[in-house]
Amino acid sequence: MAGSKAGHASSTSAKILYKPVGLVSSIIAGIIATAVFKQVWKRASPNSEGDAPTPTQSEFPLKEILLAAVIQGAIFSGVRAIVERQGAKAFAKATGEWPGD
Repeated sequence: MAGSKAGHASSTSAKILYKPVGLVSSIIAGIIATAVFKQVWKRASPNSEGDAPTPTQSEFPLKEILLAAVIQGAIFSGVRAIVERQGAKAFAKATGEWPGD
């Protein structure tokens, strides 16, 4: 039983120590995802004028706004998962502890 308590304590400390790494990785993921989305939107957009429409822009049809939101959400989720996973792997390699267990 003492072994499991020590394992739990180090896991808790790993989670705490990982917080700054997770914050930085989230910022990096946002920057990467924004750049990727802008490139994808330029190619996918019916009006290849550049920026994706926002929900409050009345000149765009709802279909185009929803398409932009779905593509953006998928890209952000995918990029975030990749960046967070790689950050956790790097943290585990550096500390010997996985931050998410």
